[in-house]
Amino acid sequence: MSPDPLAATVASLMPGARADLAELVAFRSVADFAHFPREESEAAARWITEALHAEGFQDVAVLDTPDGTQSVYGHLPGPEGAPTVLLYAHYDVQPPLDASAWLTPPFELTERDGRWYGRGAADCKGGLVMHLVALRALRANGGVPVGVKIIVEGSEEQGTGGLERYAEQHPELLRADSIVIGDAGNFRTGLPTATTILRGMTLVRVDMETLEGNLHSGQFGGAAPDALAALIRVLDSLRAPDGSTTVDGLPGTGGWEGIDYPEESFRADAHVLDGVELIGSGTVADRLWARPAVTVLGIDCPSVAEATPSVQARARALVSLRVPPGTDAAEATRLLAAHIEARTPWGARVRVEQAGEGQPFRADTSSPAYGAMATAMATAYPGQQMQFAGQGGSIPLCNTLAALYPQAEILLIGLSEPEARIHAANESVAPQELERLALAEALFLTEYAQQG
Repeated sequence: MSPDPLAATVASLMPGARADLAELVAFRSVADFAHFPREESEAAARWITEALHAEGFQDVAVLDTPDGTQSVYGHLPGPEGAPTVLLYAHYDVQPPLDASAWLTPPFELTERDGRWYGRGAADCKGGLVMHLVALRALRANGGVPVGVKIIVEGSEEQGTGGLERYAEQHPELLRADSIVIGDAGNFRTGLPTATTILRGMTLVRVDMETLEGNLHSGQFGGAAPDALAALIRVLDSLRAPDGSTTVDGLPGTGGWEGIDYPEESFRADAHVLDGVELIGSGTVADRLWARPAVTVLGIDCPSVAEATPSVQARARALVSLRVPPGTDAAEATRLLAAHIEARTPWGARVRVEQAGEGQPFRADTSSPAYGAMATAMATAYPGQQMQFAGQGGSIPLCNTLAALYPQAEILLIGLSEPEARIHAANESVAPQELERLALAEALFLTEYAQQG
């Protein structure tokens, strides 16, 4: 199939893509039902089922997964003997955080300066729209040349593992020859990129206790052990003076061999304040994709506004540890817990409780599917060749699919380039990226069918 009519069709579908994305963004589908209405997520799932029916999918079903959320599945049979491709996206989103930091309403798709703003616009409701546009373009140009399965997850951002467990309980459901995960992003806008590694993650809660109750700091401070101070010492022990992560027994000197990430580009992407140094050692790419990284996500202690002159009896923190491929997440959890327990001062009572875990992932870039995607990307992005990059985030489902279907080829693409600011205020998607990646996916499905 010539790319010209396909490209023209994708371009003609963009107004409908924007309308679809606007409807999807309007659902407040945060899978934290203690703080966001479950009905919003369920309504989003219904919207997706209707969209799949409209595209001719069969066996469309809302799957009630073991974590109490819903994923949506559909199957579009292909020509006799054609390979099957599984397309993945997720419709749940991160909370909007501080609504006052948004320049426009987070759950209302708004165009500004050539980008479309809204929570989930890039991560990952835009990924679902990318899949739909690619399939619509193929249907308008002779039909979809492969069998397609689609799965749209409802709790990826929460990391509660519902879809992973459901897939393990129904191993034939998602079986495919190749899998396209639409939840990554280009290294830079306009630079076609396949994500080839994902860091794994472990999440632990650390509870520190030293006293039966808070004490007056003037009467007891100086001798009474302070739980908050003990916690601060432990958390500080997780970093070297240069900011490198230092967990006892965990290797931290890996190197990245893919695309380079210049420090000045990273500083701009991360909006690092003038005069503030980057942390860690090695190249930026080493630090992001080849080495462990610890982050203190939160601390429970009195706020400044609510503080009293007291020695704190208890304190708690939530700690994330990202680990590169080659490191087992369960072993990283064990090492992190052992480090915290060993470094706790003054005999304070400490309890480390795991709150989440996901294994790292490394793709096989020598597979035929990667060759087909490279060809498709080069056509969709004239003058550019597909690059390989890592992603610091985790998509635990990748490892589940790799274990269930070891012969399947897994590719990660998507709309979450640096300007998208996913998980932050003012998340956005570049419509040009949505158009080009939808075209690339349509071309990939065509090329992959011909290889089969």
